Amino acid sequence: MMKKILSSDQIYINRSKIKNSGRGVFASRDIKKGKIIETCPIIKVPKNDISNLKNSLLVTYFLYFGKNKERLAIMLGFGSIYNHSYEPNAKFRINSKENVIHFIALKNIKKDEEITFNYLNTKKNEKLNNPLWFE
Repeated sequence: MMKKILSSDQIYINRSKIKNSGRGVFASRDIKKGKIIETCPIIKVPKNDISNLKNSLLVTYFLYFGKNKERLAIMLGFGSIYNHSYEPNAKFRINSKENVIHFIALKNIKKDEEITFNYLNTKKNEKLNNPLWFE
């Protein structure tokens, strides 16, 4: 039986102050370190479905995961709106069994602060094999 997933009243979407980012996700109240910010349902995309998507704008909203980033999912909720930072205040954890992704505060987040996570889990100076699409 599937667990209920509740919408989060801790966040909202607004214009990001991060250069070339468009929209972003912001805290509507203070969020403590370690707390789940949002639980987003995910739709796993089968490998044979991705060939037609490579030239689509939607490819920039996918989450690549798996040991070698060989799997891909679409995040629902605000999941695809969170912006990247090399100094993030949140991380994500995938629960494949329940087909959800949890965004979790890495540190205390203040009301109206933008919530970001590191898309690649690397430091800014590290050599990237797969650079971010917008870099």
